[in-house]
Amino acid sequence: MEILVLLLVIGVVVFGTQAVAARRRQAELESRQASELAAVRTVTEEDVTRFGEELQRLDSDMLTAQLDEAARQDWQRALDSYESAKESLRLATRKDDIKHVTEALEDGRYAIACVTARVEGRPLPTRRPPCFFNPAHGPSTADIEWAPPGGQKRQIPVCAADEDRVQQGAEPDIRTVRQGAGRVPYWQGGPAYSPYASGYFGGYAMSGLLPGFLLGSLLASDWDGGDMSGGADGFDTGGGDNGGGDGGGFDDGGGGSDFGGDGGGFDGGGFDFGGDFGGF
Repeated sequence: MEILVLLLVIGVVVFGTQAVAARRRQAELESRQASELAAVRTVTEEDVTRFGEELQRLDSDMLTAQLDEAARQDWQRALDSYESAKESLRLATRKDDIKHVTEALEDGRYAIACVTARVEGRPLPTRRPPCFFNPAHGPSTADIEWAPPGGQKRQIPVCAADEDRVQQGAEPDIRTVRQGAGRVPYWQGGPAYSPYASGYFGGYAMSGLLPGFLLGSLLASDWDGGDMSGGADGFDTGGGDNGGGDGGGFDDGGGGSDFGGDGGGFDGGGFDFGGDFGGF
């Protein structure tokens, strides 16, 4: 009888210990996920705000331009993309939801490029991935060879302005996020930024327009570490702590002409985009 009681006590203790450990792990997971979402939300909110400001400037130009039906359709598509991005960001409860926001921004910026081309009487631009250095630059116009300090050269899609900067030996305009006391490129920001980048570039994964090292990362199930191959060059990603921070809200106003919203700051974590690319 005493042995049965002893076994029962041991069983209760073991079960209680496991239950406490499970609750602790769940709490740590939820805390990490909340931190990652907060980090990438502020960065994405900044992108949405910037897109709204671009639309506002373009809206002033459109007031003096005679738009044909095709241009008006592209303009409406850009406005709809902005509204979609704001709504997707408002509804985001997981970091993976951020992908829908940047997908809308990518589509909206291409629509803007089409409007501008039509107004200026130029051919419509080819649908290409966004500028790798900063997706907010809009669709890329060329692929160039580039390497970060100490890294190997890779072919990446870039906008015309950054292509010119690199050719002249200047630094490209890189989208950075906060990490600790400094700032790092978004591709080093941490696993929280996997959906952020996937929304911008994932639509080109099977088009042949996306460089191999990017294709491998975007096809991976998670961008949180290990050797990613995905049918392309393998590269290592490194984990890290992801900073948090609440972003400001957007003033919807209920219409496509509302471009308001408070821009959030940049925040990030530790994310290394590619072993043999010297920190990519």
